[in-house]
Amino acid sequence: MELELEKEAPLKDQFAELMIREDKLEIQEFLNNQNISDVADLIYEFPDYESQILANMSVHRAVSVFKILELPTQKQIIKELPPFKTAELLNELPADDRTSFLEELPSNVVRELIKLLNPEERKITLALLGYPEDSIGRLMTPDYVYVYAKNTIPEVFDTIRKYGKDSETINVIYVIDDKGHLLDDLRIRDIILAAPDKTVEDLMDDRVIALNADDDQETANEAFKMNNRVALPVVSKSNKLLGIVTIDDVLWVANEEFSEDMQKMGGTEALDEPYLETPIIKLFKKRIVWLVVLFVGELLTASVMQFFEHEIAKAVVLALFIPLIISSGGNSGSQASTLIIQAMAVGEITIAEWWKVMRREILQGLMLGTVLGIIGFTRVFIWHSISPQIYGDNWNEIGMVVGFSLVGVVLWGTLSGSMLPLLLKRLGADPAVSSAPFVATLVDVTGLIIYFSTAYLFLRGTLL
Repeated sequence: MELELEKEAPLKDQFAELMIREDKLEIQEFLNNQNISDVADLIYEFPDYESQILANMSVHRAVSVFKILELPTQKQIIKELPPFKTAELLNELPADDRTSFLEELPSNVVRELIKLLNPEERKITLALLGYPEDSIGRLMTPDYVYVYAKNTIPEVFDTIRKYGKDSETINVIYVIDDKGHLLDDLRIRDIILAAPDKTVEDLMDDRVIALNADDDQETANEAFKMNNRVALPVVSKSNKLLGIVTIDDVLWVANEEFSEDMQKMGGTEALDEPYLETPIIKLFKKRIVWLVVLFVGELLTASVMQFFEHEIAKAVVLALFIPLIISSGGNSGSQASTLIIQAMAVGEITIAEWWKVMRREILQGLMLGTVLGIIGFTRVFIWHSISPQIYGDNWNEIGMVVGFSLVGVVLWGTLSGSMLPLLLKRLGADPAVSSAPFVATLVDVTGLIIYFSTAYLFLRGTLL
């Protein structure tokens, strides 16, 4: 059917005109002829029609669009679609994408949606949901092509033709034995270039790389980074082939992990939904916990200053440098924390290398602290030269206090910021929670102790 729309008209205007006409055949043809990303943009542009858009597309294209939509939009569409359309959509979704979607829903909703699946897909979904959250088992798909070592090359091609259409990818073909144990994986290129009289066993090199279903998803991320693969097999503890994980799923998880880490490093709990989709109360709950923890930590700063109140009363000039000292320590700690967390995330350092990290950060802390200490001392000298009455006859000692305190505080900040993420990782916690605000709060308190202890050392018998 030829559409009576101007080709020059923007896509959204064409769609709006079609919806006014209410011609279902025209709408279906229009949507099925658009790029998947363009249809997703239409869904965001016309939220009142989001479920109708998918309902008017062929199921295969609707699935492709649904996969790239944001979670809140996916939830709303499933809520609005008729049950038979929901069943059609969920049954066509790849098992790994379906599992990722279902695990974000309340358990009562999941139970109802699973009832809509056909027996085979229901069995697969329940199996995947049975794996621990954030495990590789939740990412894998059972849609892959496998062959046996005894198969000939023509037999392999017959298998690919028969099962390849429903496979997540046919770039890699997996070799198993009669008991389902993984033996090897073969690139489709090697199979295509092999002579017809060859068997699968002739092509095997026994250099297969496999993931364990119970391992953390970060393991899959590391495996893909270290190996040039588009998919990796997932096996059980007894080496039975359970499924495969593809690079697109791992990239999706890596993006989510990055977003969560960035939020945690900002001193808040990770958001489960996009910022603008998160209810105000939920956003408040996510932020208030860490804010209270950090506030209570900062209260210790007041306690430290109260402990040294006599010293401050005797040398009020010391109070002028408190913001300078604690901010320098907090900044150096935040720098170190961010660098170490990022290096751990990409696999550049491990817990076993903590001593190497400490040695580097001790050197860095001394170098950075010395530079800031010299600047701090120079500042006191210049101000004394301009107005000698500000610091009096003890300007030299005050300058030394500021200089050496900065060395100590910056050194402590770099050590704290670098060691805390490694310690938390060793304890099984998320290193991202040693966020910049947390490290800064810790260094604020300890920095005051370093500052006033240094002041007592240099000014004892004069100002103190």
